[in-house]
Formats: sequence, C-alpha cells, structure tokens
Amino acid sequence: MTMQEFPSGMFGLPKNPDGEGSVQVQLDPDLRIDTAKVFAVYGKGGIGKSTTSSNLSVAFSKLGKRVLQIGCDPKHDSTFTLTKCLVPTVIDILESVDFHAEELRPSDYVYEGYNGVMCVEAGGPPAGTGCGGYVVGQTVKLLKQHHLLEDTDVVVFDVLGDVVCGGFAAPLQHAERALIVTANDFDSIFAMNRIAAAIVAKSKHYGVRIGGVIANRSVNTDEIDRFNDAVGLKRLAHLPDLDIIRRSRLKKSTLFEMEPGPGLEEAKQQYLQLAEKLWEGVEPLTAQPMRDREIFDFLGFD
Repeated sequence: MTMQEFPSGMFGLPKNPDGEGSVQVQLDPDLRIDTAKVFAVYGKGGIGKSTTSSNLSVAFSKLGKRVLQIGCDPKHDSTFTLTKCLVPTVIDILESVDFHAEELRPSDYVYEGYNGVMCVEAGGPPAGTGCGGYVVGQTVKLLKQHHLLEDTDVVVFDVLGDVVCGGFAAPLQHAERALIVTANDFDSIFAMNRIAAAIVAKSKHYGVRIGGVIANRSVNTDEIDRFNDAVGLKRLAHLPDLDIIRRSRLKKSTLFEMEPGPGLEEAKQQYLQLAEKLWEGVEPLTAQPMRDREIFDFLGFD
C-alpha cells in the first residue's frame, strides 16, 4: 500500500502545533484512554523494551489486574512471548477489510496471552510511508469502539526504539506515565536523554509525565544513576544481565513461565515490585534533559 492509499487526512498538519517544531496531529479528545492506568515504555532499540513490557504486564496480571499490552513496532514482536506467536497487526487487519473498521470484531486483532494478558500489535505503515501516530490512533479507536478499554485496569504501550518523532511519540498522548529502559552505557543513556526530551515536550500539552527509569542488562548502574541525578530522573528497577532473561526470549516465554535458574526469582521479584510501585502511583519527575553536546561531555571519557 502506498502513501496515497492511506485514508485521507492522516498527513495533514495540525492547526495547533504539538510542541515546537512538531507536525504531530492533535489527539482526538474522544480517543483518550480514561478508564485504565496507562504506561508507555521507551528506550534505545534492542535494549529489551519488549521483554520488559511483557514481564511487567504479567506482573500486573499476577497482582490481579486486567492488562492490555499494545505493541507499537512494525516488527510486531512485542507480545510474542505472551502469545507464543507473531499475531496479525491492526493495520494489516484494517487493510484486509479496506479500512472498513465496522466489519471487525475484537477477536480479529486482540489475542489472549499468558495469565490472561490481552495482546494487540498495532503494527506500522510500509517503510518510508505513512505515520506511526495514525496507526496508534486507529488501534485505540478500535479498542474504544469495541468497549475493550472499559474492562481493562492497565494498558502498557511498548514503543518502537529510537524513534521519538511525532508519530511514534503518539502513545505519550495516551499515557499517564512514561518509563525509559536503559543500560549502563553511553548509547543507551544518550538515547534516554533524547526520549526524556520528547516526553517533556509532550507534557506541555498532555497529561503524560516521566515515571522513572528501568536499568536493564546491566551489572552496574553507576553511570545511569549519575546521569539521573544530573537531570532529575530516578531509577525504579534494576534487571541485571542474566542469561535466563536472554533464554526466556528465545523460548518465547516470560520469566514467570521459566524453569528455575540463577537469578530468576530475583528478576521476577523486581518486576512484581515494579508493578506494585506503578499501580500505587509514582511521583511525576520533572527532568531537565541535556543538550547533545552536554551529554557527550558528561558521559565522555578522557
């Protein structure tokens, strides 16, 4: 499908810019998710956002919450450890009915995963065309039309790595708290800084605030903590670089389904404690991200 074949209006510029320099279309007030706690998970590509999101979703479900995870990556692999397969995307399903959404049923695009976690893959437009924000918007619209959000306690958006343009920042328009996954290295923290800047920009027009940082795949957190202290962020959880976490992904399983192994119980407890903390409510963080040159000098070595 070419760019011209997408529904009209998705490429129109907003009348009221959503942040300086933004071309993101304003959120339709009717598409707000106001019946659940909503979290958006961001971080550098390959940092483990999907693993983090899926295990966090299961942790919420273990607390008795009704959970919906929405993958926002064209690879549509956010939920495969929950469902054990690559489920069809919303955009693919819509295209199959020529974008006549009234022909769809919830079972066409919502799949039940491990421990009752409901799973949706928004997908994305063809490479180089389209808008990720449109895809996210259509997904939320379908969920509201089918009243699926009314029976949900927690929504977790797992968002495409590295891209903080208006389109893929769209989940921030729905989220109450944004979480940033990072490792204890330059590239991950550099990406975290840029993501934090995008969240701060969105917070000028929407209710989203930074909830905190999840350290992942890291033995130490000294550089993460030093950066957090400098810009006003806070670490909420720490997942070490454990082989059992890597193997869980290969086995298409969440940590909560794995056989006992070194570090497993500690990792599961980290996710359960994180879910409890987020459900009870974390204070919004007022971050002051650095400019690119500043963070380069801050993290650089002689």
